Amino acid sequence: MRVAVVGHVEWVEFVRVAAVPLPGQIAHALETWEEPGGGGAVAAAQLARLSGACSLFTALGSDELGRRTRAELSRLAVEIRAIPETEPTRRAFTYVDDTGERTITVLNEKLRPRGGDSRLPWRELAGMDGVFFVSGDAEALHHCRTARVLVATARELPTIQEAGVELDALVGSGEDEGELYHPGDLVPPPKVAVTTAGGLGGWLQPGGPFRPAPLPGQVVDTYGAGDSFAAGLTFALARGDGVEDAVALAARCGAAVMTGRGPYAGQLGAEALAP
Repeated sequence: MRVAVVGHVEWVEFVRVAAVPLPGQIAHALETWEEPGGGGAVAAAQLARLSGACSLFTALGSDELGRRTRAELSRLAVEIRAIPETEPTRRAFTYVDDTGERTITVLNEKLRPRGGDSRLPWRELAGMDGVFFVSGDAEALHHCRTARVLVATARELPTIQEAGVELDALVGSGEDEGELYHPGDLVPPPKVAVTTAGGLGGWLQPGGPFRPAPLPGQVVDTYGAGDSFAAGLTFALARGDGVEDAVALAARCGAAVMTGRGPYAGQLGAEALAP
């Protein structure tokens, strides 16, 4: 299958602590590491694991972090479609506590791919089997709609409203204020809206509740679970799965990534799709 992600990336410094410090406290790091992250990077890597390759339309700084991001994502079979920008690559700082919960601080502005940027090969999206829209502008979303299946995150509701395109699926969260979706928020409405609720599973509109996938191991790090879920949903819908089967695979992707350190170690691979 031919799949792509349109969205942002950031360079993330992770720090594992027993607990996120309260105001005035000092926390001692148990472990530190750094790697590319952000919704675009995580979703593209998950789609590449499932389908063998994935194109990522993004914006990268022309700095050292931008070059490191490009190199490390390329090793994950992500095909980068980006022209270096003059602004620095976005950075983020993430605490991971003993329960695996992540707490994120972003340090500068998101670099978004722009649909009017003729330096990007937007025509590649035409006829793709599936595209997941993480971030960008309304013109970029119009390019995405040339794919057969288009999934988007509810984090970008204002952009989706401006673009006025019909989504095959919208992925939101019932636990995150920035990812809430209510019927009537979009015209035209998405064919299906998927609202996740962590360990409770989630809700389909239309369709009703769905169960969470069983965890394949101990929770290590929840960073990237939501974007891995959305990538799994995009993959399954693109290969022709029905909505319920697609959500089941998405839930497996979200559960699997929580068992590895960082957003990539635990991601579900194509070998898990075999009967």
